[in-house]
Amino acid sequence: MTQENVLLDVRNLGVQFVVRKGGHRGKHPVVHAVNDVSFFVRNGETLGLVGESGCGKTTLGRSLLRLVNGDVKGEIRFEDTLLGSLNAREFREIRRNMQMIFQDPFSSLNPRLTIGQMLSEVLAVHKVVARDKIREKVYELLDIVGLNREYYNRYPHEFSGGQRQRVGIARALAVNPKFIICDEPVSALDVSIQSQIINLLKDLQHEFGLTYLFIAHDLSVVEYISDRVAVMYLGRIVEIASAEELYSRPMHPYTRALMSAIPLPELDRKRQRILLKGDIPSPLDMPSGCSFHPRCPDAMERCRAIEPQLLPLKDNPEHFVSCLLYEERR
Repeated sequence: MTQENVLLDVRNLGVQFVVRKGGHRGKHPVVHAVNDVSFFVRNGETLGLVGESGCGKTTLGRSLLRLVNGDVKGEIRFEDTLLGSLNAREFREIRRNMQMIFQDPFSSLNPRLTIGQMLSEVLAVHKVVARDKIREKVYELLDIVGLNREYYNRYPHEFSGGQRQRVGIARALAVNPKFIICDEPVSALDVSIQSQIINLLKDLQHEFGLTYLFIAHDLSVVEYISDRVAVMYLGRIVEIASAEELYSRPMHPYTRALMSAIPLPELDRKRQRILLKGDIPSPLDMPSGCSFHPRCPDAMERCRAIEPQLLPLKDNPEHFVSCLLYEERR
């Protein structure tokens, strides 16, 4: 798969958390939140990341910015910099280029600070502009995200959910980043507001040349905004392809099940719904072989013993699938 103009390159990323309670004889169970994940994001594109709740999407995104307390392994390279080799001071410099928009637009804002104080603090800490230019820069950020300058002295509780998320976007843009992780930025908003925020993100991407990792569980939203889409299940990426390819030809059984759950208009309900049996296995006790085999309608006996690798298809080298069903098409 061609990796030209790559901005972020992740290799064999793993994140584990030790459960301090419930251990037996000094042995504490380990939660495998992210397991051996590899992907890259090209400069200027949007990579969508989808999957069921609890599959590790948010943990993956937060681990890229050192926002998790777990044991992180693997290699994360941003441009030409290996992030694992940086100390705290050096990483803060890199963080100017890597920002995050959080899922909850209320808890991610400091309730004790006005919007003006919050954005001014970001500009001051990272020394984006001279101190006498900070207020002017804050006004500019409010204009960019579609908020009135009169909101400068208002507190977060005085805003609606959509307005708070616009403040979160303004905060991410304040340091002129190249890469933004959007962690389900519209899942807590009304449907009518979701479209406004999504279109704002697309407009900002075109205006400032931004690159997104867009994490969501709404497949329709991901299809609209993404150039490529990665599907995650139980801490692993099981399929990754261009949005057009993935939605028109899903290959992995889990991806097909997700696609069959997308609501359709009443006049276009020819697609058969695929119902998965059983519950998602616990990350404390990972299944042997393929992690999806306990719920897979196409599972074979060897799926219980062999762990499939994420490999490209012969007819499309940019379509990767982690499934033993497609070994002959590698």
